[in-house]
Amino acid sequence: MNANPVDYFACYNEWYDTITIRCGIHLTPECCAERVRALQDPKDVSTTQFLELYGLGYRDKVIGWFKRAGAGN
Repeated sequence: MNANPVDYFACYNEWYDTITIRCGIHLTPECCAERVRALQDPKDVSTTQFLELYGLGYRDKVIGWFKRAGAGN
């Protein structure tokens, strides 16, 4: 059963602030590229779990946010 993505991050700024400030993760271009690769890999266990919880549409949104963060935007 998919969780409702609306209950999570609704926009890039909310997601970015949570990842960088609250979680203290440095979203370097390399880190972001690694996460994009993992989220696009159907054989990656964490991706399978992510898709089960949040669905394809939300996964695609998060991939876009990682790409944006990796580009320095």
